[in-house]
Amino acid sequence: MEIEKQGISQGFITPVYDVEDKPPLKEAVPLGLQHVLAMFAGNITVPIIIAGALGLGTGETGFLIQMAMFVAGLATLLQTISIGRVGGKLPIVMGTSFGFVPTSIAIGGQFGIAGILGASFVAGWFEVVLGYFLKPLRKWFPPLVTGTVVLTIGLSLLPVGINYAAGGVGAEDFGAFHNLFLAGLVLIITVVLNQYGKGIWSQASILIGMIVGYLIAIPMGLVSFASVASASWFEFPRPFAFGMEFHLSAIFAMLILYIVTTVETVGDISGITMGGAGREATDRELSGGVMADGVGSIFAAVFNALPNTSFSQNVGLVSFTGVMSRYVVSIGALFLVAAGFIPKLGAVLAVMPQAVLGGGAIIMFATIATSGIVLISSSDLNRRNLLVVAVSLGLGLGLGQVPDALQYLPNSVNLIFSGSGITVSCLVALLLNSVLPKETSKSVNDA
Repeated sequence: MEIEKQGISQGFITPVYDVEDKPPLKEAVPLGLQHVLAMFAGNITVPIIIAGALGLGTGETGFLIQMAMFVAGLATLLQTISIGRVGGKLPIVMGTSFGFVPTSIAIGGQFGIAGILGASFVAGWFEVVLGYFLKPLRKWFPPLVTGTVVLTIGLSLLPVGINYAAGGVGAEDFGAFHNLFLAGLVLIITVVLNQYGKGIWSQASILIGMIVGYLIAIPMGLVSFASVASASWFEFPRPFAFGMEFHLSAIFAMLILYIVTTVETVGDISGITMGGAGREATDRELSGGVMADGVGSIFAAVFNALPNTSFSQNVGLVSFTGVMSRYVVSIGALFLVAAGFIPKLGAVLAVMPQAVLGGGAIIMFATIATSGIVLISSSDLNRRNLLVVAVSLGLGLGLGQVPDALQYLPNSVNLIFSGSGITVSCLVALLLNSVLPKETSKSVNDA
């Protein structure tokens, strides 16, 4: 039977503010800003990476950042307020998903950004359907499968982080000392603050590290503000600025990733309710949250932003503070929407040296990988399950690192199964977990 959301803790964890509570404005505003700070770096990093990979100009990069902030704010409001069945009515913070980066780069390299947006738009509807029928589908996505895919995503992104830390692929000063210094500085500051900082200093450690790195890069002569000066102070978000193109191979590749992000969202919502209030998430909360995930990504494609999903770092913030109030997160979402109307802010972020971005990206990408390890570890580590992980990682990462192995396949098939290897890893994990007989042993040592 579903647990009714009446502000009553179902376990030993009692929230400081429950879902429907409204803290005083003097508390709600800084608490909302804290959520924005915790997710801001991750939200803007993805469009910067995609723009760099596709060779977009600084102005276009700034516009993508502006749209990422605008869409994240509206998608978060959809989660906290909800419209009908769409939305979890929980403190779920939405933002641009790292998990789509490798496949987006592969799609963009063949079809451009219009191909990315078109595939994301179609696949977003697929996630809405998954959310609507979530309850009977959940058995196909146990932690073993989800963890394997998340681990593949993290490992696939690590080379991207290293390339940026060295200055960016194709940069004349690639690997120069000043680039490694900036990336290393950001990384060290982030680690120290994360481990020894308190409250917001710990939760926003990546953002703080990137700000420090950015400021230090200015007197080093590594930042040019020419594009910032030419950017306008205020501009309405424009839909369909890059257009949309629809290609079956790109759409199919996106469909696989939307399955993955569906499972990740289920985990994030469960983490919010358990960590913040000591109870399991209801079927209504899970279904509504996943449906809002899909609707948010559909809206993102219309407004030139990349797919959105729930942000795990904010799940940890809810657990850490005990503040379950969706009112607080709604205030944070309003700040994101406001930032989406100020192009000059996007331009300031767009001229950030890639080495500074790399210092934070390495940690964020590695954190995705470790999250996958945690999910896998929650399953029985017997020979059967380890085989599922091994084969999925072997084929997924192997083909991702050696895409020429599939060079004689049709281009449409090549796009789906090469590149990052995430699609291969997901399909193989789903297939093997479905067909291999279950083992009764708890671990490899028990067999």
